[in-house]
Amino acid sequence: MSKRRVVVTGIGAISPLGNTANEMWETMKAGKHGITEISHFDTTNYEVKLAAEVKNFDPLDHFSKIEAKRLDRYAHFALVSAREAYADAGLEGQIADPYRFGVIYTTGIGGLQTIETETTKLLEKGPRRVSPMFVPMAIVNMGAGNIAIDLGAKGHCTSVVTACASATHALGDALRMIQYGDADVILTGGAEATITQLGVAGFQALRALSTSTNPDRASIPFDKERNGFIMGEGGGALILEEYEHAKKRGAKIYAELAGFGSTCDANHITAPDPSGEAGARALVNAVKDAGVELSAVDYINAHGTSTPLNDKTETTAIKVAFGAEAKNVAVGSTKSMTGHLLGAAGAIEAIVCVKAIQESYIPATTNYEVADEDCDLDYITEGSRQQAVNIALSNSLGFGGHNATVAFKKVEE
Repeated sequence: MSKRRVVVTGIGAISPLGNTANEMWETMKAGKHGITEISHFDTTNYEVKLAAEVKNFDPLDHFSKIEAKRLDRYAHFALVSAREAYADAGLEGQIADPYRFGVIYTTGIGGLQTIETETTKLLEKGPRRVSPMFVPMAIVNMGAGNIAIDLGAKGHCTSVVTACASATHALGDALRMIQYGDADVILTGGAEATITQLGVAGFQALRALSTSTNPDRASIPFDKERNGFIMGEGGGALILEEYEHAKKRGAKIYAELAGFGSTCDANHITAPDPSGEAGARALVNAVKDAGVELSAVDYINAHGTSTPLNDKTETTAIKVAFGAEAKNVAVGSTKSMTGHLLGAAGAIEAIVCVKAIQESYIPATTNYEVADEDCDLDYITEGSRQQAVNIALSNSLGFGGHNATVAFKKVEE
């Protein structure tokens, strides 16, 4: 059986750069970052002072008081991004069979703020004070579950979790479901809200976060002076749809999701394999799955976290995968502006890829100043580019050695 074509017909986002997908994209095109001093809690006793927070967000603009109280912040972001993508795709009244409409939406960590709050209640006031909503608010599948309830999606509904590769794996799983006829429409993506006392303390203890106090020199992927990532928060959602289904209803099409590659380093719980071999295989497999040559790739939205090991190893993986062609590919990291949204990163960066294809525009890797001899590819450090993008890859890497790559194509009739 030949695989069915899959296209992107809707996008939605809430991010440190704006509370809709269009706001985020326009801020990104302007080369502005969303990194500020942490306002969610007092950082007096923390080495880490900066994060990329969602700004001017009031849950009561989107939910009733009861609804807002029964959802963790990550689920707020999940539902807001999903509703935007659903509306953008014009799906209201267009789903003939709700059992052909699925949700594969994820998070890397889940309801961390809820876990903190309820643990504090337990320790200070005893078990009887723990909320009966604690478990439904904390577990990682409830972003997907609440989206399905909200939109009436009765088909396949899951939440694949692979740390910072989660949303890219969700996209890959959604692609396969539609390709092989198990669904016609799937809402996919990811959300995260871990700028909390415990979240920042945990990643700080790992020495994974930047301790810079200068927002303009904090998230600096591929820069020699990088010293850790900046935590971000938010959510991204994409509507994936079988091509003929989309055409039949006259949907607008952003791009085709044509390929997916997934591997595991099987090396270390947090550090990437320095050989880059498994990461390279994920890149190659995604391109092969898309039915194109490596030389056809115009843009890679890299994982590019701004940690010493990640950026060096990812550069190596791209060189292993592309060989001599590596120097000819634009390799950007929009985490320089959004920070690192952990399990949601792949969703936000997939949206960047489809917008890059749609508008023939590649956003810059901002705030880059100091070249690193170990990172010597074209990182788009001189400003954004107006350039045709026919093939774009979004690359994600997660703790545990998870590698995931998705390949988007400009739609050919």
